[in-house]
Amino acid sequence: MSAPLTPPPPHDPSAHDPWQPPSGAPAGGAHRYDGKPGHAAYPRHGWWHDEDGPGMAKEIREAAVVTVAVALGGVLLGVLWWWLAPRVPLVGDASGDAWVVYLKDSEGEQSIGVDGTFTLIALACGALSALAVFLARRRGGVPLVVALAVGGLLGSVLAWRLGVWLGPSQDVIAQAKSVGKGVTFDAPLKLNAKGALLAWPFAALVFHLGLTGLFGPRDPEEWPPPGAQQHR
Repeated sequence: MSAPLTPPPPHDPSAHDPWQPPSGAPAGGAHRYDGKPGHAAYPRHGWWHDEDGPGMAKEIREAAVVTVAVALGGVLLGVLWWWLAPRVPLVGDASGDAWVVYLKDSEGEQSIGVDGTFTLIALACGALSALAVFLARRRGGVPLVVALAVGGLLGSVLAWRLGVWLGPSQDVIAQAKSVGKGVTFDAPLKLNAKGALLAWPFAALVFHLGLTGLFGPRDPEEWPPPGAQQHR
């Protein structure tokens, strides 16, 4: 007599394949553990809406608001620069109908002081704007950092043009004629070192980076699901 034929046991893929998804997960789909036992978190598809953040659309809207707000801060920088910058004295001289304007103190450092005042105030504005943005949104993000830099640069340009507009007239010959020969008057407000326009965005980026590194939120550590070690 021959022994009855018995069917082979069903093949259990989980016993040989360590990369099988957990029960309840869609076949062939990647999963990410969210830290809760027995649960797997499945991220949404697409970069426009991210479950871990506000979404790229919201970040871009916030970045646009930050750019405008920081740029408008250039009004304060321009007024402070016009108010605190040292005055450069000029003197006019006439020879017939021809007028000549020259520096009263040829060895003075007032022109350097004008650039230095703008730079120092711009650095302070950069630090303040970075602190305000960090307190408003601690998560940060690339759009927010770019907005901070662009807004700082626009604010510097606005402050430069506003300070020049608030300062003495650019027509020094007309000023010399109005005050008279040999009378001292203030030179127009000028920013000779155009690199000072980068002081605000540079200070904002550095200060914001330091605040984010010291006090920014930390990403939670992801732990492997229970039983993941035994399948390896």
